[in-house]
Amino acid sequence: MNLETQRLLVRSIQLSDEKPFIEMASDGSLTEIFGDCSECGKWMGDFIKEAIQLDSENNPDREYLAYVIEEKDSRTVVGSVGTSFYEDFQKIGVTYFIGAKFRGRGYAAEALRALVEYFLTSGRVSLFMATARTDNIASCKTLEKAGFHVTDTRLYQDLYDERETLSHFYEIVKS
Repeated sequence: MNLETQRLLVRSIQLSDEKPFIEMASDGSLTEIFGDCSECGKWMGDFIKEAIQLDSENNPDREYLAYVIEEKDSRTVVGSVGTSFYEDFQKIGVTYFIGAKFRGRGYAAEALRALVEYFLTSGRVSLFMATARTDNIASCKTLEKAGFHVTDTRLYQDLYDERETLSHFYEIVKS
């Protein structure tokens, strides 16, 4: 995949992305997706190899598709955006993270808009969902800026959550 926005490139993940992903894991950026990342240097290479394989299959109904977000001008890796399959809802969702030093610039929303538009206009996906804890104001704002709308608010326990927390459920539908 190669998508371009005003400021960003959203591209397929490569083996060379291991180092920046490990750096972002060390700043806590991947904790909500992967849980404790203190040992991520041991498994990040395998994660990237699996992500490359899943990207070649290009099937968003699978476990996940992970793409790299780069600043267009500097070609600096700033985060990731992708899809994941919510087995408990049988729906395709979105995932994203931005490295700590690149937050607050609107990169996640910009990359999410590009990813969602790509899949919705391809005809292969007609709806995306997302969840965000209500206390994660930044993530809620990101999803809303990307065009997602709250459809429900209730207790939910996501994959790496220790307990149920009050969460917003979001959707964006092909128009």
